[in-house]
Amino acid sequence: MTRIIVAVLVLANIVTAIGVVNARHQHRQLFVQLTRLEHARDELNIDFGRLQLEQATWAEANRIDQIARTRLGMKFPETADIVVIRP
Repeated sequence: MTRIIVAVLVLANIVTAIGVVNARHQHRQLFVQLTRLEHARDELNIDFGRLQLEQATWAEANRIDQIARTRLGMKFPETADIVVIRP
């Protein structure tokens, strides 16, 4: 009878050890995946900051004014060309 109990306890111990090893392995895999995802998030945040800076540069009023004058030939109207309409 004691041999059966000892065999069951040894078997339970082996199954538990395998479960612990499996849980640690999954934990390590998930930690590596988390680290990769955090790195990717940081890279995306850096890219987003660069894109915001680039957008602010392209949308700057002086640049738009310069392009309107040089490429499109736009200019402010002369005072004689301005007509004020009142309701």
